[in-house]
Amino acid sequence: MGEQKRKKQQTESSFVFDKSNYKFMLAGLGFIALGFALMAGGGSDNPEVFNPEIYSWRRIRLAPALILIGFGLEVYAILKPAGKSES
Repeated sequence: MGEQKRKKQQTESSFVFDKSNYKFMLAGLGFIALGFALMAGGGSDNPEVFNPEIYSWRRIRLAPALILIGFGLEVYAILKPAGKSES
């Protein structure tokens, strides 16, 4: 009896994550990509000229906060239990 049940479970293919898990994963990836995009730039073409834009609020505070929020969403999406199917 147990062997038939195990074979039935092996033949049924199911995804590890639910649709909502994938939505949270995509949202997390969006936050991470936005954070890295906001952090980019601010350099100077001439190495002898100092550009104070590298220390802007956007690059120092906002971008790392968005990246951390994105990583938090990714962890939540992975650990969130998938919806139970009625079987």
